[in-house]
Amino acid sequence: MRGLFAFVAGSLFGTGLLISGMTNTRKVQGWLDIFGNWDPTLAFVMAGAIIPMLLAWRLTRGRTPLVGGQFPAKPSMEIDRRLVVGSVLFGMGWALAGLCPGPAMASLSYGGINGVLFLIAMIAGMLAAPPLGRQLDRLANAS
Repeated sequence: MRGLFAFVAGSLFGTGLLISGMTNTRKVQGWLDIFGNWDPTLAFVMAGAIIPMLLAWRLTRGRTPLVGGQFPAKPSMEIDRRLVVGSVLFGMGWALAGLCPGPAMASLSYGGINGVLFLIAMIAGMLAAPPLGRQLDRLANAS
């Protein structure tokens, strides 16, 4: 049952990304180009993600998921060095490539070699992040 829910949720998410234009790298880069040829239409996609998530946080308090496990804890509101550095790196990659992890996965079926190269680079970055983060923490604590 859990696998079925995951498949349906993933399919809906991927379909939403495709319909909204989040898999179109030119559209995403147009959204990020606020000083150039700005395309504000992805603001509706952002609102369409934020509003249901706010409701979900409210509705899941004190409840358990239907298929077992637990709902994730609410993220910390603390803004620290790791959050800032990670956000900057994520934003730079998103602006340069026009893709982030969800749309990259959704576009694999038609993205050609560029989509595969992005996926390989994304996985390499995800694998490199924990050891690099630990090293940066050591350097920050040493000074």
